[in-house]
Amino acid sequence: MFKKLAISAVAALTLSTGVAVAAGGEGHIEDVDFSFEGPFGTFDQNQLQRGLQVYTEVCSACHGMQYVPLRTLADDGGPSLPEDQMRAYAAQFEVFDPELDDFRAAKPTDHFPGSNLENAPDLSLMAKARAGFHGPVGTGLNQLFKGMGGPEYIVSILTSYTGETKTQAGVTLYENTAFPGGWIAMAPPLYGEDVEYADGHSNSMHHEAEDVAAFLMWAAEPKMMARKQAGLTGVIFLTVLTVLLYLTNKRIWAPIKGKRTS
Repeated sequence: MFKKLAISAVAALTLSTGVAVAAGGEGHIEDVDFSFEGPFGTFDQNQLQRGLQVYTEVCSACHGMQYVPLRTLADDGGPSLPEDQMRAYAAQFEVFDPELDDFRAAKPTDHFPGSNLENAPDLSLMAKARAGFHGPVGTGLNQLFKGMGGPEYIVSILTSYTGETKTQAGVTLYENTAFPGGWIAMAPPLYGEDVEYADGHSNSMHHEAEDVAAFLMWAAEPKMMARKQAGLTGVIFLTVLTVLLYLTNKRIWAPIKGKRTS
């Protein structure tokens, strides 16, 4: 039975690989060493703030994050903006209020605006949606063993334009070695030095891509650090419980085993 299941799994993987190759295959994804990877990794607050700046000044022109509440920008474990800065940031957006039947300045309780273009996907869950994209053909092996996931996909997409273009069905496509199929409809969004960081951090294209990818990872997984802490606490508790149960078992059965031996 196990042999049949193994053969079936190998056959399915081979078939899926063939389909992906026929469709153009997956693009080349570079591994990036993010601070939040691994069981003890944490978000870099400064990087998240820089990523928020890149999103605001570059990405938000087309893309939205309608599932992310603005108030979370002040949460611990995230960008951790001071309360007044978070409120000031929220106020720069306008949202439609059904009660007023008009637009008003956004409040912390509102969400980021949605995408401005119909063909621009919302970025709220982009990093999570692409997390299982890398493996061979989406099996997620690179994510499991190397920590490669959605953020690496985002960085690779933003930094893998070759400069070549073509027109297909009236649409301009841009060659991108990281995008499945090799051509993408999104023009290169980053060129390097697109934003001026207040902390003096390098604003090369690759650093900007890493910063915004980290920010989008936080947007998709804002409670990641809390879950890691809860998981670590659970592992420690189960380890201690296992040791106590083992010692209890030895103490209870020791007299009986001793009689059998004698």
